[in-house]
Amino acid sequence: MYKVYILQSQKTNKYYIGQTSDINDRIKRHNDGRVKSTKNFRPWKLVHMEKLNDRSDACKRELEIKNYKGGILFKRLLGLWKD
Repeated sequence: MYKVYILQSQKTNKYYIGQTSDINDRIKRHNDGRVKSTKNFRPWKLVHMEKLNDRSDACKRELEIKNYKGGILFKRLLGLWKD
């Protein structure tokens, strides 16, 4: 089982979207500074996660969410947008 996740930087409020089969290890890697693209924005907290059956589906969903980023659909996904 794969997970698509959204992290939020506690330092800058930026978001990071990714996918993994081991969510706990992946968040630890982000917060330990072992992910080049996120190490300067630590610490991170998990704000959204979805479970998918396989990596292919997870990759597709990750790209879909990345296309939402900054827009109304992204805010709805995080519960930040009220109609």
